[in-house]
Amino acid sequence: MIIDVHCHYTTEPAPLHRFRDQQLAGLADPARKPAATSLADLGISDEQIVASVAPQLKFQRERGCDLTVFSPRAAGMAHHIGSEATSVQWTRISNDLIHRLCTLLPDNFAGVGQLPQHPGAPIEHCLPELDRIANELGFVGVNLNPDPSGGRWTGPPLTDRYWYPLYERLVQLELPAMVHVSSSCNPNFHHTMAHYLNADTTAFVQLLQKNLFVDFPTLKFVIPHGGGAVPFHWGRYRGFGVDQQKPELVATLMKNVFFDTCVYHLPGIRLLTEVVPLDNILFASEMIGAVKGIDPDTGHHFDDTKRYIDQIDGLDETSRFKIFEGNARRVYPRLDALLTRRGHINRTPA
Repeated sequence: MIIDVHCHYTTEPAPLHRFRDQQLAGLADPARKPAATSLADLGISDEQIVASVAPQLKFQRERGCDLTVFSPRAAGMAHHIGSEATSVQWTRISNDLIHRLCTLLPDNFAGVGQLPQHPGAPIEHCLPELDRIANELGFVGVNLNPDPSGGRWTGPPLTDRYWYPLYERLVQLELPAMVHVSSSCNPNFHHTMAHYLNADTTAFVQLLQKNLFVDFPTLKFVIPHGGGAVPFHWGRYRGFGVDQQKPELVATLMKNVFFDTCVYHLPGIRLLTEVVPLDNILFASEMIGAVKGIDPDTGHHFDDTKRYIDQIDGLDETSRFKIFEGNARRVYPRLDALLTRRGHINRTPA
């Protein structure tokens, strides 16, 4: 089975965009605030939802992907825009739309939710929605924004006790968190080309500086986009551990931290699989996301990441199974349980 753990809903039906435009316009002029307050008010039909993901379903068939772990558009989370109430309403509607899609196409999609984060707001305010997406919507994971300020980085690092109430609930619910920022208000940092990758690297370094997992030994983070700059500078981070007289610091950290394969060229995937332990790599493509085009050198889409993995000669059958299925089912217990209920036996060695 091939499980893609990182894709966003970037082809949403038009009524969702109209609602968001009205919601944001209403921040400046309350008279323009939308009348809708829930997904049901938007009038999106089941047929519209299924039609909206036709490109994803086509790529699934063509690329041999069995299941896509799907979450709201990352740049669309925009936790820094408007008030906390704005974020709460937008988050609920976005998560409800993911739930409807996963209900309509359960063999193709499993849900991951966003949180109603807001700069400066207590993280405890996110717990009701976290409980809802796990217990009511049946989602298998959550996206966690380490910088809800939108590129200002005004909040505390991921190791700060500010985050502990959220971590405690994630552990209780057996939900892994993908560490994923949203749009950037700083024009110096393009959101997908710089801000995302900077944040991936920053998150890893924050975790490296203080061992959060002493307090949360079963907490799991997925750092997307191949871990940002981390695999390329693996020696730097191992060297930091040696300098701190903790030579196994990186190895210890990797009991709880995982990277995906959203790296869009063969040399990058080869480096990832040579440097990062194979138990820590989860297949992902981010289709249809930051890079949608076709590589003129190969004639294939940049985000067809399975092709790169298929070309790595040093990966045996066991290693490929880990990357394509086994690691995802181990990191996402709720996903494993969902697949088991559907008759997909977990072949991961105990």
